[in-house]
Amino acid sequence: MENKSALKKHLCQLEQMLLKPEIRSTDDFFESGNPGNIRHKKDCVDEGGLSIRKMTLYDFEINPLSEDVVLTTFRVKDDTRMQDTLRSSIWKFCDGRWQMFFHQGTLIKS
Repeated sequence: MENKSALKKHLCQLEQMLLKPEIRSTDDFFESGNPGNIRHKKDCVDEGGLSIRKMTLYDFEINPLSEDVVLTTFRVKDDTRMQDTLRSSIWKFCDGRWQMFFHQGTLIKS
């Protein structure tokens, strides 16, 4: 596994890229979100679930689960919808690169 600081920076950059709808729709992942639905990439694209929003990622942390698997945890502020979410992702190192395997977002009540 890479240096933890470098890995944290790299995975944070990947998570930030995934906030962009044009990037997010290209990766094969599934998501558990509100109100408890499991959605695959195809569902998000077919249902129009990906929209352009102004979102900011903060409080980013990583938790290595094994040599090639990492859990990321963070918060996202959605200025468009005026809501915040707690988020987590599982990343696997496959074929020489980090790939998202799972993502979950939960609304934070104001």
